[in-house]
Amino acid sequence: MRLFNACKLVGTALLLTLSAQVAIAHEGEDHGALTTRVSVSAMPRAEATSDTFELVAVAKGGELAIYLDRFATNEPVPGASVAVETPQGSVEAKAAPDGTYRLPAPWSSAPGHYDLIFTVAKDNIADVLTLTLDVPPAATGATTSSASGFTTPPIPRGLKENLSEDHVAILIALLVTFLAGGLGGAIWARQRNVARLLLIGAGLILLANNARAHDGEDHSSPAATPSSVGREVAQMLPDGSVFVPKSTQRILAIRTLVSVPAVYRRTVELPGRIIADPNASGYVQAAVGGRLSPPESGFPRLGTPVKKGDVLAYVTPPLQAIDISDMRQRQGELDQQISIVERRLARYETLAPSGAVARSQLDDTRLELEGLKIRRASLDRVRREPEALVAPSDGVIADGTPVAGQIAQTNAIIFHIIDPARLWVEALSYESLPNLQRATARIGDKELTLGFRGAGFADRNQSIPIHFAIEGNVAGVRVGQFVTVLAETPDEQKGLAVPRTSIVRSTAGQDLVYEHVSAERFEQRPVRTEPLDGLRVLISQGLAPGKRIVVQGAELIDHIR
Repeated sequence: MRLFNACKLVGTALLLTLSAQVAIAHEGEDHGALTTRVSVSAMPRAEATSDTFELVAVAKGGELAIYLDRFATNEPVPGASVAVETPQGSVEAKAAPDGTYRLPAPWSSAPGHYDLIFTVAKDNIADVLTLTLDVPPAATGATTSSASGFTTPPIPRGLKENLSEDHVAILIALLVTFLAGGLGGAIWARQRNVARLLLIGAGLILLANNARAHDGEDHSSPAATPSSVGREVAQMLPDGSVFVPKSTQRILAIRTLVSVPAVYRRTVELPGRIIADPNASGYVQAAVGGRLSPPESGFPRLGTPVKKGDVLAYVTPPLQAIDISDMRQRQGELDQQISIVERRLARYETLAPSGAVARSQLDDTRLELEGLKIRRASLDRVRREPEALVAPSDGVIADGTPVAGQIAQTNAIIFHIIDPARLWVEALSYESLPNLQRATARIGDKELTLGFRGAGFADRNQSIPIHFAIEGNVAGVRVGQFVTVLAETPDEQKGLAVPRTSIVRSTAGQDLVYEHVSAERFEQRPVRTEPLDGLRVLISQGLAPGKRIVVQGAELIDHIR
């Protein structure tokens, strides 16, 4: 019997220990009915739309905030006249610094259904919008909510004020283990009174721990827990749509476009790069190898403007030993001939007055002497005068960094001159594209207008080169940059043209757009897109006419969770 009682006591102690672990594991849980998360703000709000305006009214703190936007574009409408028929009569709303219109509404503090009539006038356009504002009764017993929608339990008292949850759990587990050990020892020593006391102490500790574990839980009846009491928070709703309050839309600068399909020419997308206009560029090359030397003003550096015919550098050809020997031998022969002709000319000049020498013979000797001196001087210039390298066209120095004393090889490119105002684009096509109508090139967010100049017939790695001239402003464009060329063909297709920023990608790689289904709600729509030009794409499938599509801020909406 004693052994049976001891086993019962030990089993009871182990059961109590397991209960403590279960109590700790269930800390902070809500054992009441399942609560549902309200996906929108708790502030009373209502909306109304017309063909021109979209209006949202939000009641807060006895005041009515009115957001007035263009229906088609979602642009705020400043400077409008807004009159409101309220339960207390007609009231004129005043423009606030934050872009809204506000009016005192003490009646909105009481629960009820309020029918409001708004008269909006702007730019000789008047519109009447009606809506019903529902103010629910104030919620009681609600727990504090965070912006993310999760309930935060209150902070327990006692040890938890100085210790963390993990520390408290460890201390309780150690204390229960100690009591269980003492209980087992008391049973082994047959001290029943001590065992009973230890058992009662362990039970009290576990009851206290269970009370601490359930502190702050909500065991009330089913209720909806608002995601953000008194705050407007953008969030994704359970059905996949996105709730974005008007105040957040103003910050994110959300803009929309009403889908009106039209007919556009089919566009092909080609890879390309910027090249120089062959009629406005050129290379400066050395015809013979030699040592480089700068002109009087020095070598022109990168980006320096130059004119056609400007001397950019000199090349001094090197002379071999055999060449120097031949030149010296030839110079010696010429010097000897010059000396002989000079003595002959002096003798003829002495005899010419007496008529012993003909006048023609004297003139021939003078011409022979002059020719010998010219040939002698040319040999000296060959050794001293370098070759001048001149600019073949107007432009700027795009490439080339010569250094004084550098040895230039024959046909080496010393400078590359480009006119930055005359640039072309070379695109590569893998199919023949006759009768190109219009083309644009995209570099980042910049769009360039192109003029067709011609297409090649020879394959270049199974592709055909097509040349376009950049028309208009070319500021910020550099030779060698890669671009995407969008060329129009005679074929036509129907769809909706939207900016490229309207398209977002799903995790599966599907193209999506956001439809503005109501004043503060957006839904994803899968679409099929095709290239149109540098800044727009064509939605060919997946979108019905007359829908409002987000064309600015779609990426920001896509990041809301």
